Amino acid sequence: MTPPRRADADDAAPGDDPARIAEALDAAADDRGIAAATRVLLVHAAAALRTSRADAERARLRYDALFDAVPDPVSILDERGIVLDLNRAGERAYRRPREQIIGQPIEVLNPDLPADHMQPVLETLHRGGTYVIEVYNMRADGTRFPVEVHSAGFSLDGRPCVVAVARDLSARREAEARYGQLLEVIDKGVLVQDARGRPLQANAAAMRILGIEADHSLEDQLSIDDWTLLDEGGRRIPFDSTPFAQTLRHGRPTGTRVLGFYHKPERRLRWMSYATVPVFAPGAQQPHQVISFFNDITSLKRDHALFARAQALARIGGWEWEVGRDALYLTAEGARILDHLPLPVDMAGMLGSLREEDAHRLSQALHETVERGLPLDLELRGRRDDGRALWVRIIGERERDESGAINITGTLQDISERKQAEETLRVQARTDPLTGLLNRDAILAELDGRLRDPTQSQLAVLYIDLDRFKTVNDVLGHAAGDQLLHFAARRIADAVGTEGLIARVGGDEFLVVCGIRDEAGTPEHIAARILASLAENFRFDGEEFDISASIGIARAPQDGDRPQALIQNADAAMYDSKRRLRNNWQAYTPELGQLREDRLRMETQLRRAVENEEFRLVYQPQVDLRHGRVVAAEALIRWRSQQGEMRPDHFIAHAENTGDIVRIGRWVMQQACAQVAAWRAAGHGIVRVAVNVSYRQFIGDDLADAVRAILAEHRLPGSALELEFTERALIEDAPDTLRTFAGLRDLGVMLSIDDFGEGYSALNYLRRLPIHGLKLSQLFVAGVPHNHSDVAVCQAIAGIARSLGLGLVAEGVESEAQRRFLLELGVPVGQGFLFAPGLSADDLARRLTLEQAVLAAQTGER
Repeated sequence: MTPPRRADADDAAPGDDPARIAEALDAAADDRGIAAATRVLLVHAAAALRTSRADAERARLRYDALFDAVPDPVSILDERGIVLDLNRAGERAYRRPREQIIGQPIEVLNPDLPADHMQPVLETLHRGGTYVIEVYNMRADGTRFPVEVHSAGFSLDGRPCVVAVARDLSARREAEARYGQLLEVIDKGVLVQDARGRPLQANAAAMRILGIEADHSLEDQLSIDDWTLLDEGGRRIPFDSTPFAQTLRHGRPTGTRVLGFYHKPERRLRWMSYATVPVFAPGAQQPHQVISFFNDITSLKRDHALFARAQALARIGGWEWEVGRDALYLTAEGARILDHLPLPVDMAGMLGSLREEDAHRLSQALHETVERGLPLDLELRGRRDDGRALWVRIIGERERDESGAINITGTLQDISERKQAEETLRVQARTDPLTGLLNRDAILAELDGRLRDPTQSQLAVLYIDLDRFKTVNDVLGHAAGDQLLHFAARRIADAVGTEGLIARVGGDEFLVVCGIRDEAGTPEHIAARILASLAENFRFDGEEFDISASIGIARAPQDGDRPQALIQNADAAMYDSKRRLRNNWQAYTPELGQLREDRLRMETQLRRAVENEEFRLVYQPQVDLRHGRVVAAEALIRWRSQQGEMRPDHFIAHAENTGDIVRIGRWVMQQACAQVAAWRAAGHGIVRVAVNVSYRQFIGDDLADAVRAILAEHRLPGSALELEFTERALIEDAPDTLRTFAGLRDLGVMLSIDDFGEGYSALNYLRRLPIHGLKLSQLFVAGVPHNHSDVAVCQAIAGIARSLGLGLVAEGVESEAQRRFLLELGVPVGQGFLFAPGLSADDLARRLTLEQAVLAAQTGER
């Protein structure tokens, strides 16, 4: 094939001189006339033609040389896809002579191409782009090989053509396969992530180390929200400081680090030796991917931590003094004892931690050890940076190394606790006799003294209240309650250690005072240790109890500079923690002070809400789970206060605490029965309505007489009313419980236990009391059918109900899967958003009317 002619080839042959031709024409015109001039033109034209042909031949040879020098197959196609030319690399790749390919459609090299395969190519080329595609081309023997084809457009002799370069990908695919095999066989975890942190690839070792299941989505199981990254000391690492973020930001590999990966759903911590490497796209300045390499060193880390923990438990650290260099080395526990970092310091640093007279004693003893080789064994007293007393026992002996240099090596033991115990014996009059902790007066005096001392006034108060203690105290009696307080106090004391003073200031309330001048986060660290210390259940006489704590933190001087103010604010923070979640801590903020005022205001408004007609009832249908028909309804209270709509869980607890719940409960029962009577008069029949009854109503009122009067007032049978009690009502007072339940049952009122299983399930009361049914808490229904624990609880409660012949209603049914599971479990009735939220009385009446009409139509059809 000949290349296109250059534009200047038509104007003059290379080597011709236009001036010489002009001179020749002029001379011919003068000497011989027009004929002679014509001959001159023909002679020069012939010479120019010979020169042009020679240049064209040289251009063709250059084209052929370049065309065949390209190492990849190159094809020239017209717009129809007909092959116009093919280079030698193409002949070798396709194992055919070019004569068998030129003039044929491109399908001769790729029979799998669709009929319109040239259309997207031409559309891209017309826009000025390059068309790239990966396909499998075919050799003469029918074998296929992968190629990446780059197509570009150009004009040949005035017609558009396509040049297509095919790069053989066989070697790359083989390399990729070897790379993939290598990733799968190495025992080091490899994870590839894009710039947004999304996982792209993980090898088998990574899946095993991270606990990823092969049949689950990699992106779902490695969601950033499910993982917390910790440094070697267990502190949380913000995302911007993670090795991934640093590599992405700076484009450089990170060195190997020890990191903790905490998986929140599993509550599992893995320790990794971890490093990252950036990956750049061609020509890019910033990485578009990050490769992470890691090993699981959890066992190694645990062994190291256990050794360090053993030192910490014994409060014994190691030290070594290189006398000649005056360099002091401390183990981590030794550094903690002396409040130093675990780095070499000089002996003056140790001496500076001691009282002046004790520092002099140590200096003299060190001199005797160096000079005479006498052993060292001293008990010394110092003061930490936060002002707390420090007692240490230092033991050491002289050694010489291979070079003859003198070192002193020994142990350093924190004996502050023993010394503090000795001090406690001297102040027994100020201790709580049950727990052995300081009492309220003692902690107030200590707190006042520290607040007056400028060197100690930067401190914090932790107010601790045990959750659910009253339940245990009521169930097992005060003797067991006292024992529980003793055990809880010991755990709290162990968690606090010597970092603070501890006092019992109330029945199940404790106070901790700690310094914060040296470490602002000390109160939070202590709070976290206290919560962790209470995580293990308490056991009494074969019974097991889960006791947690709510903790409030207040700091001086910003949250108060006097004892009472500081304690009051810590108490406000504790109350907020208990209200929010329990088993947590909360620092005091000015907003909490405002919340306390708001609570007082709400309690005032709550007392007037009934008179001001601010309450209303909604009714959530209880339906037949199989057919979907309404069989009953639960009355739910709503309060539109002066501040707007108030959530029931916000004001019910206040009403319980203040006792207003008795009056509010009586109003709810009165309104619910009145509504049932109205529905009955409207022809809806008897609709049973369930009403929640507080344990305060149960123990503070003659409940049976009150219910009898309300039923009589509205001319309702007892079967129109169902009373739901919490488990607490079962255990308040056994004789009164039996009498009240018997009186209610004589009226025909349905009796059920609400949220069964959430609290202390007194199964013996179910056997003795005339209960009709149980309500399966939405706390357990929410997890079925996928959460194995919730499934097991639901099965157990259903089994109890069947065994005792009790009805069972499931709360919080929100999905079809839950409905089917409950039906299979034998639960006949349920309520929840799957069927309806709380409805107004009119809305529920309309639903009842519709169901009656549908039922009548079905009956007529039959």
